[in-house]
Amino acid sequence: MPSNRVNPVKPRTTRWKAPDALLRLISPLVILLVWEIASRSGLLPSRVIAAPSAIGGTLWELIESGDLAHHLLVSLQRAVTGLLIGVAIGVVLALITGLSRRGEVILDSPMQMLRTIPSLALVPLFILWFGIGEFTKIALIVTGTTFPVYLNLFAGIRNIDPKLIEAGNTLGLTRLELIWHVILPGALPSFFVGLRYALAISWLALVFVEQINSTAGIGYLASDARDFMRTDVIVICLLIYSVLGLLIDGLIRTLERFALAWRPSFVRS
Repeated sequence: MPSNRVNPVKPRTTRWKAPDALLRLISPLVILLVWEIASRSGLLPSRVIAAPSAIGGTLWELIESGDLAHHLLVSLQRAVTGLLIGVAIGVVLALITGLSRRGEVILDSPMQMLRTIPSLALVPLFILWFGIGEFTKIALIVTGTTFPVYLNLFAGIRNIDPKLIEAGNTLGLTRLELIWHVILPGALPSFFVGLRYALAISWLALVFVEQINSTAGIGYLASDARDFMRTDVIVICLLIYSVLGLLIDGLIRTLERFALAWRPSFVRS
């Protein structure tokens, strides 16, 4: 007789899968471990680069003494001041040249000539004009951050879809209404691209300007550490530059996400 016994269904076992965030941490941790072992064994001398443990200890000492907060505040003040002034100048000039043919004829050629001059090449001239104080440092940051905003916003204004302009004219919008409701919103993506470029340049310029007769700032801290061969302090300064740049770039991305939420291509994560 055929058996009516039903074979029991084995429960399906699910394999545990490590989260992506954990997997991303594996390679940095391995690098730090190899770095520490190489430093402690003498394969990597401290004059070349300090061990991670030594860098961590030095970082804690700088935080505890308040030196890091002081130098960081000075650097942020310089970078933000130069960036804000540079962005404001770039926006104003881009609006003049982008919205007016006459403005383009008058201003665009000089701007294209000036942007090809490296900011660092202006250092001797700026020192002769303004001395070696704070004004020169901020002026160099302004010079470096103006052109990315100007170029990208100008291109954004000029690349507006003609159909949008035609639709605005059909709806009877005045020139000011057309600029406010159509042209400027359409140019916002290009503006944010220029803003992110300007942010990166402001950090690059800051590294250099803080080595010009400075008595405070992250760049001064790195320059002073170089004279005393303190590779641990230099690495800390580099880490601060990278982390701050990443945080501010994230802030700009968040601002961009809210400002461009109206775009059809915008996808919320």
